[in-house]
Amino acid sequence: DEEWHQRWIEERLNWYLRYGLTRERLRLRQHEGDELAHYSKATSDIEYLFPFGWSELEGISNRTDYDLRQHSAYSGKDLTYFDEESGTHIYPYVIEPSGGVDRAALAFLVDAYHEERVLKRQRTVLRFHPELAPVKAAVFPLLRNRPELVALAKDIASELRMHMPVLYDDTASIGRLYRRQDEIGTPYCVTVDVETLDDKAVTIRDRDSMDQIRVPIAEVKDTLLERLGRG
Repeated sequence: DEEWHQRWIEERLNWYLRYGLTRERLRLRQHEGDELAHYSKATSDIEYLFPFGWSELEGISNRTDYDLRQHSAYSGKDLTYFDEESGTHIYPYVIEPSGGVDRAALAFLVDAYHEERVLKRQRTVLRFHPELAPVKAAVFPLLRNRPELVALAKDIASELRMHMPVLYDDTASIGRLYRRQDEIGTPYCVTVDVETLDDKAVTIRDRDSMDQIRVPIAEVKDTLLERLGRG
């Protein structure tokens, strides 16, 4: 049972790492004997270093066969499993991971939040893992006073919305539009510019590196899905 308990501890820790938490801000804390609940043989907490200190994200408990034995005793039902190899009836053990959505959400927000200087100006960015970003991409026209750019940008946004959460915005300059999306953690921005009318291509900007690539309109969806890990 301890082998499976350890496997679940590792699986849960890796889940937080997989979605972007920094390893140095995570630690495991095993409960001492006087901390254990009456049903638990062993419990380990996954803790995160918040700005206010270390706090529990999740507890993983080895509840042994306590639950099914208790249910059997009070219900009068046989809840054992018959093992054909050994010819015996056994009560299955329970490994219980117990985490809080609010605590995990706060940890992902804290870990993603960054402030940095770019061209002598402060940039605030949420570096969410793409799977956690509420908006996957935003689409802008470079010039909102050019109806043909606006119409094309709206068409691209509408097509992309069939595959992912997408925002359309044309209410500010391009630099300001980029910063807005950085602040809410949008991984990619798609810009329709004057050149688009000739080369049928758009610019895709990466949130973290701020690098930009030119992509044909027909390939925008597949390019974004691939970069988001959905391709």
